[in-house]
Amino acid sequence: MVVGAHVLANDLPLALIAGPCQMESRAHAFEVAEALVEITDQLDLPFIFKTSFDKANRTSLAGPRGMGLERALPVFAEIREALGCPVLTDVHDAAQCARVAEAVDVLQIPAFLCRQTDLLVAAARTGRVVNVKKGQFLAPWDMKNVVAKLDGTGNGRVLVTERGASFGYNTLVTDMRGLPIMARDTGCPVIFDATHSVQQPGGQGGRSGGQREFAPVLARAAVAVGVAGVFIETHPDPDRAPSDGPNMIALRDLPDILSVLTALDRVAKAHPVSL
Repeated sequence: MVVGAHVLANDLPLALIAGPCQMESRAHAFEVAEALVEITDQLDLPFIFKTSFDKANRTSLAGPRGMGLERALPVFAEIREALGCPVLTDVHDAAQCARVAEAVDVLQIPAFLCRQTDLLVAAARTGRVVNVKKGQFLAPWDMKNVVAKLDGTGNGRVLVTERGASFGYNTLVTDMRGLPIMARDTGCPVIFDATHSVQQPGGQGGRSGGQREFAPVLARAAVAVGVAGVFIETHPDPDRAPSDGPNMIALRDLPDILSVLTALDRVAKAHPVSL
């Protein structure tokens, strides 16, 4: 799967999708993107910058949602041009897809919306890569039906992302068997979302909680199984982030975490397990 200058595949070296949960300002987006480009260049790690212009699924109506479409699109385009890295963001409505596709390389379908046919089709028809997050309510083998909707448009440029499954109240669990199952059943590169997998949806009453200390643990496990890439939300000061702070990894901790993941990836890819 070609994304910008990178090629993502389950049997190729690990790629990273990373950035802050939401775009807080132009300066903040550039600060994080520039730091991530420097880190990934040092590790020779393919990198796609991620942030959201609108967090449309906040727990509370009072939760900050981001800069919004009009202000964010020029920033996405500027980051892509100035830093030379592909850019990914979420879309929430079919009407957004064509406009957002002008500024980014990858359109992401949020987990809650992964079965919304009109949204999937509109995203695919832009010709951009589409990254679909598996719904917390779906089995891994159900993702083949989601991918079939995208393939039906003639756009086979699809990534599928595991982000945990609902397990009781305010809890997610990750079944590592789902990673090779999705790879086998969809034929798509599989991404593991380490930070949303440790989210505790609605776990703090009016906002979601999280256990960021376990994100590196799950990332290690996923990379050992074998994936095309990892998705990690990161922030210079997660405890002050407007959204997803409890499950985001501090930017300063990322180099050491990624060093371990790339080393594990080399071992895993040298000794692949097939179903």
